[in-house]
Amino acid sequence: TELLAKRHIAGAGLDVYADEPVINEKLRSLSNVVLLPHIGSATIEGRLQMGDKVIINVQTFWDGHTPPDRVIEAML
Repeated sequence: TELLAKRHIAGAGLDVYADEPVINEKLRSLSNVVLLPHIGSATIEGRLQMGDKVIINVQTFWDGHTPPDRVIEAML
């Protein structure tokens, strides 16, 4: 929250909250943060795209390659 408030991080879109269902008031007040309920991706299209990405990532991994959508520590 502090990094967002000081603009060390330009912005964030959050689909999960640490204290669900209570939303951190400081996050709610920041103009560079978009907050969605945890069901923000619950559309048929969104779920189909997630499934496609999972299949591609698993197939790529089992073929001995780096999955395209992996999260690496340097990105965190």
